[in-house]
Amino acid sequence: MNFFEQQDRAQRRTRWLLFLFGLAVLAIVLVMNAIVLVVFGQAEPVAAGEPWLTREFLASNVAVMVWTTVLTVGLIGLGSLYRTLGLRDGGGAVARELGGTRVDGDTRDPLRRRLMNVVEEIAIASGVPVPEVYVLEQEAGINAFAAGYSPDDAAIAVTRGALEQLDRDELQGVVAHEFGHVLNGDMRLNIRLMGMLFGILVMALIGQRVLLAMSLSRNNRNAGGIVAAGVALIVVGYIGLFFGRWIRASVSRQREYLADASAVQFTRQPEGISGALKKIGAAHTELGADTEEVGHMLFASGAVSQMFSTHPPLVQRIQAIEPGFKPEELEAIREQMEKDAQARRVEKEAQAEAEERDRGSTEGPGGLLLNPERLMENIGDPGLSQILGAGLLVAAMPGPLERAAHSDAWGVDVLLYLLISNDPEVRDHQLLRIAGTRGAESETHVRTLLDAEPELRPDLRIPLLEMSFPVLRHRPREERRQLEGLIDELIRADGRVSAFEYATGRLLRRQLRDLEQPERARAGGRDRLARHAAHAQDTLAVLAHHGHPDDPDKARAALRAGVLALAIEDPTDEAIAAALERTADEAVWAEGLDRALEALDALRPADKQTLVTAMLATITHGGQTVVAEVELLRAIAASLHVPLPVAEMPAADAE
Repeated sequence: MNFFEQQDRAQRRTRWLLFLFGLAVLAIVLVMNAIVLVVFGQAEPVAAGEPWLTREFLASNVAVMVWTTVLTVGLIGLGSLYRTLGLRDGGGAVARELGGTRVDGDTRDPLRRRLMNVVEEIAIASGVPVPEVYVLEQEAGINAFAAGYSPDDAAIAVTRGALEQLDRDELQGVVAHEFGHVLNGDMRLNIRLMGMLFGILVMALIGQRVLLAMSLSRNNRNAGGIVAAGVALIVVGYIGLFFGRWIRASVSRQREYLADASAVQFTRQPEGISGALKKIGAAHTELGADTEEVGHMLFASGAVSQMFSTHPPLVQRIQAIEPGFKPEELEAIREQMEKDAQARRVEKEAQAEAEERDRGSTEGPGGLLLNPERLMENIGDPGLSQILGAGLLVAAMPGPLERAAHSDAWGVDVLLYLLISNDPEVRDHQLLRIAGTRGAESETHVRTLLDAEPELRPDLRIPLLEMSFPVLRHRPREERRQLEGLIDELIRADGRVSAFEYATGRLLRRQLRDLEQPERARAGGRDRLARHAAHAQDTLAVLAHHGHPDDPDKARAALRAGVLALAIEDPTDEAIAAALERTADEAVWAEGLDRALEALDALRPADKQTLVTAMLATITHGGQTVVAEVELLRAIAASLHVPLPVAEMPAADAE
């Protein structure tokens, strides 16, 4: 399941959705015109036995049909726009509408802590920002969904029943399924689908309000025409409902098989996702909230009919994972679920989680070998090794830093802590700028974190950064903009920009800008790599320089390998030398890379794949990879909206 191919398919699905929406609107317009013409035809006197629907009648009512069409299309368009604007806050808005309660990053509740750990592990392993996490407290059934325009504003929501009835492996399978939707580009399609469906249904809603108002009105003298209009709107609206459900089923059903397969790929434990599906089938519970708009987003959904089902039948989904499964087994599962003592399960899982954390803290971070072929395969589709590697990184995180990253009060200060210099003079200047911009309390927090962990292990810096990102979503827009400026000041306090400083600033800016306009964050554009060969070469030159800062010959060889992988043109020695020379000035190389990445983000998915392949060829040339290259690679990939999974590095290179 190639990530870049999935992005291409997501764009094609979006075009198909727009086509189906256009058909639905056309059908509604035709029906509305027919109703209006019937009303006008009945109102005009016609001789007995003469048809009223004649060419002359249609010609005399052209203006009526035009206005009916304009008003109908305008009403649908305004309804869709209204609903879409209401969802501009991203996935969190959808979760809150359904009664979701946000899980605080520093929660001590065992079930919610387990959920946060699972989400963080999969996010870090996938190379995407940690999403917001919500629990639908009033829902006893097992279900979940992911919502948002992009991974930057995504939210994962699970029901209380999922927390209580699923074990860790099953919960991990469900969360991995939802991450499959995040990485496959399904969320943006789902948000658009919600907006379009509301536009189609808005006429039925207006008709219902009209009839309700008339039933409550004391003056019904001239109500006949208004009631008829209300009934007509409801009829047209339910025709829209028919088309809406058909559209939703047309674009949603096959994606569930793909997300199930992604969950198996993530966890390498098919019994996790299949176990969750079996429990849903055994319990026969659905969401109590109105799911007409969001049914296509859910992990599992009850079907109105097979024609309108947004999900394949549960038994078929289970059999796709476990071919030998028989539906009769659900009865035994139901009995077992009734026998389980919830208190014993919670206690056992909390103990197992504590033991797992203890094991992780003694085993060290481990390392994933940076294998270009495997890493390309795992983009958007991380495997068990990435999940385990991310789990070990999270487990190795110092306690004070982990708690601070999850805290709304300290999360922003963690970002600042990561950029504090080891040079005492530069450090004092940075702390002074923090106090001047954010206040003395923020400076105190940063000093406290420095006292607790003076020097963080290099391979934990990016994961800690990603763990603290969710806090930014709840900060006022003005504070986020102020923070972006402060980050730039801290980075440039010593007159140079290190690879990690650039990665931090770039990741932060990408996150903040995508939060400002999440609907514009997408994994692929339409530009071709051939038009941006110079930008691509400059990007590879930065990687080559930081991989071999003290060996120009190796840097030139690495850059040549990367440029050849672009398959655009054969690089000359002069071009290679010029590109590396532009990266030599530590005060300005970052600005050039910024310009290059802004242009390269508009590449089509297939060309982004070529560029990522060339970057991997650059940093792996010679067989050794250093932390600076990996940090830059992560930041560059994020700027291109490519979710780069956790990479393995030999322990010797993590110095």
